[in-house]
Amino acid sequence: MADVFMARQCKNGLVKVIIGDITKTEADVMVTCANNRLAGREGVDAAIHKKAGEDLREACNQIAIEARKENKQPCPVGTSVVTDAFDLPAKKLIHVVGPDCRRPTQDESRRSLIKKAYETLFDQLAEVGDNEIVASTPLSMDVFAYPHREGARMTMEIVLGWMDTADDIGVKEFWIVTQEMNWINNLRTVYRESEDQFAGKDITREYR
Repeated sequence: MADVFMARQCKNGLVKVIIGDITKTEADVMVTCANNRLAGREGVDAAIHKKAGEDLREACNQIAIEARKENKQPCPVGTSVVTDAFDLPAKKLIHVVGPDCRRPTQDESRRSLIKKAYETLFDQLAEVGDNEIVASTPLSMDVFAYPHREGARMTMEIVLGWMDTADDIGVKEFWIVTQEMNWINNLRTVYRESEDQFAGKDITREYR
């Protein structure tokens, strides 16, 4: 059973933080934090690949094959690709490569890289189109070991800021779905300290 931890109404739509299993979350678009090989072997990304089935594995393999023909990584950090969602309860799946803070060079640049990761996600959502409800993992907050306190603040600042723009971006609800309770607990602290600094209006009580 998914629980709404937080909800904020922004100019473009609603942002929810949901405690639940993203692989069981019905949405128009699902978002996974992938590695640069699109291998789907760790953390929540592995669970998403398992749920999606072998067709997703083959789709990612084909993307990797085409990239390597040009001597490129399948999906470098700060970039993203789109595939069908296959057996997931979504229409499309966006694979976003956020910073892997287990790697010192990426950890040093994590703030700029996490912003870049969300920017490529937002660009992909505009391209995908059919995107009224988006369910996303909090990028890099799983096995990629982004510091949770800082990451909670940056995630909310970036997502809420984007959803609170004056432009019509097509997204009516953006759900951040996680079962990582350490991240949730850090978000609770950040939200208590800085709620009035975030874009939008808190409407969490409507879901309690």
